[in-house]
Amino acid sequence: MCGDVRRTYRELDERATRLAHALGSLGVSAGDHVGLQLYDSVEHVEAMLACYKLRAVPINVNWRYVEAELRHLLADAQIVALVHEPEFEPLRQPSLARGPAFEAAVASGWPERDFGPRSPDDRYVLYTGGTTGMPKGVVWRQEDIFFAVMGGGNPGGVPITKPDEIVDTVLNRTELRLQAFLGPDDPKPEQFVQLGVGPLMHASGQWSTLGTLLGGGKLVLYPDRHLEMTRVLELIETERVTGLNMVGDSTGVPLLAALRAGTYDTSSLQLLGSGGAMLSSDVKAGLMDAMPSVRAITEGVGSSEAPVEGVAVTTRAGAPAPSLHFPPRPDTVVVDDEFKQVVPGSGQAGRIAVRGRMPIGYFNDPEKTARTFVEVNGQRWVLPGDMATVEADGTVRLLGRGSMCINTGGEKVYPEEVEAAIKAHPAVVDTLVVGRPDERFGEQVVAIVQPAVGAAAPTLDDLQAHCRGYVAGYKLPRGLFVVDCVERNPAGKPDYEWARGVVNLTLT
Repeated sequence: MCGDVRRTYRELDERATRLAHALGSLGVSAGDHVGLQLYDSVEHVEAMLACYKLRAVPINVNWRYVEAELRHLLADAQIVALVHEPEFEPLRQPSLARGPAFEAAVASGWPERDFGPRSPDDRYVLYTGGTTGMPKGVVWRQEDIFFAVMGGGNPGGVPITKPDEIVDTVLNRTELRLQAFLGPDDPKPEQFVQLGVGPLMHASGQWSTLGTLLGGGKLVLYPDRHLEMTRVLELIETERVTGLNMVGDSTGVPLLAALRAGTYDTSSLQLLGSGGAMLSSDVKAGLMDAMPSVRAITEGVGSSEAPVEGVAVTTRAGAPAPSLHFPPRPDTVVVDDEFKQVVPGSGQAGRIAVRGRMPIGYFNDPEKTARTFVEVNGQRWVLPGDMATVEADGTVRLLGRGSMCINTGGEKVYPEEVEAAIKAHPAVVDTLVVGRPDERFGEQVVAIVQPAVGAAAPTLDDLQAHCRGYVAGYKLPRGLFVVDCVERNPAGKPDYEWARGVVNLTLT
């Protein structure tokens, strides 16, 4: 459901089937790429499923892109047709606008599911980027993405990891869901009801949506482009949401503020998931206190290339999992430049490497594919670009994306690590950290801070004194800019280009 529009599974299947035939009549065939320049809506989901029925490939198109960015993506992805919002000018033909034309296309198709066999090798492509460069397409086999990030059809529960396990568990999925977090006497939800606040044009929204539908759950889409936490809480109450997917503090902080400001029935909510951005320890603790029915908060650390680098779980049995930390996994290692594993407790920074189910590579970019997906001793690994170190107990501590590293006086500083320290300040609600040129040290660490509502903005001296208890002295911010709102993209990820612009504009 999305707003006032609801579909049963039978209706969803028939409409997607009809639309698939309509797209076929426009010339779309197996393997073709179809752009979806759409807001979150039931029609967006129908268009995705229609493409998959045809064995075509839906391509997520960021509706915030300007014309130059759009033309680059459409050309790079080799898009042959476009489904778009009616207010957007179609930059590719044939095109289909959501609204009357979309409904006419659905009506024109026939309902028979006569598309022929599908294959585990059919493609899933996700275009990602925007924070560090031009969009790039990550290409997966459908079987691999299904088991890697969608729980194998068991969202919120014990993941199914192999095709032959599906047959064994398909009739018992309701009992399997959430069993890792529910005791023997805890009530089981009648149906897994998922609400995700990440938009469908980004990974978090797609994975939440597809995982829920493929697992037979009820999907609740957020109906507006501008996220309001009071609306989120109303949906949790009225739709009896079981699981809520968030995007780190960009969702968690305003959600917690709304909970403290009003009264809502969140008793159906049992599982919180977070990914794509850091979720601070104090925010996790506050959410658990404000929503007693929540049994666990799971945080996925990963990227489009390696969705599950690590998972941290916070339950009521102990203290909230520390930010940017996750327990070791057999398929995730931290390695040096010679691909030797970093020694636990050494303090050495290294690159995260992940094996297992992973993408084929980047679409139309063999050079980047060769740099990111490497073979060592006969084993294929993905190097997503995240830097980390390993604590003495084996816990992996994420430092940040290597491309965002700040080099100050020969020392490397990762923005996420400093941001985690700054967010622990009671007067700070959000922050981004970037480097700015410095004649003596090469770069300076600079913080952009959004103060908490009703709080006085911290001074640079206050912030440095606070951060000394969390990070080494060379990582302390040497500049501070206070803003009304820290800019993030619709998925909640940091907009570092905006942050650099704030610093540069201030300097001039």
